[in-house]
Amino acid sequence: MDKLLIVDDEEAMRRLLRLNLADRYEIVDTGNPEEALGLAMQAKPNAILLDLRMPKFSGFELCRTFSSLTSTQLIPLIIISGESGATTKSLCKELGAKAYFEKPIDFDALRVRLANLLQAVRPERRSEVRVRLRAMLKLQGTDIDSKRFEEVTATENVSRSGFFCGCTAVLRKDSITDVILISGGEQLVGTARVVHSDENETPYPRHGFRFVGTSTVWILQ
Repeated sequence: MDKLLIVDDEEAMRRLLRLNLADRYEIVDTGNPEEALGLAMQAKPNAILLDLRMPKFSGFELCRTFSSLTSTQLIPLIIISGESGATTKSLCKELGAKAYFEKPIDFDALRVRLANLLQAVRPERRSEVRVRLRAMLKLQGTDIDSKRFEEVTATENVSRSGFFCGCTAVLRKDSITDVILISGGEQLVGTARVVHSDENETPYPRHGFRFVGTSTVWILQ
């Protein structure tokens, strides 16, 4: 059973979420936003439902923190809020949120969105260690319009079999890209497949790559 972490300082809202979702998900919840990060790392939830307006530590800060840490950045974040402004929704997307639901919650829509998000990320969850590391790369390949592109970028994190980085080119999932390591010159690492893309969720698309062939030594062995 997939696990959800609910972070909301209102006990009544946590209870309502639990009543409507506990039949399909294991629920872990807290009303203390300062405990949320520790719970996320300990409980390893499949998704996080996060309120925005909480005392001491706002949902905006938590959203930014979850999206920046290697151990939590692949967990889908869903905002549950009483705020309806377009600016707030846009900011949450820029900070990494995958969905935004206003209170009172449409639970039918929430269940559908949760199911779709968890199905999409399940193949990408990996057991290998990721290291938050900035390495300069050059990517070369074909974009979604079948046009050649070449772009210099920097990784956000790396693993033995791949890396995560920004790329302004719009890339199709499962497309293949040449990867060149830039460090005192250029060195072809090999080819990598796009296994994850959040191009529809942020102004600066980020992509997860997994190597399908290497011709030289990668950063991690």
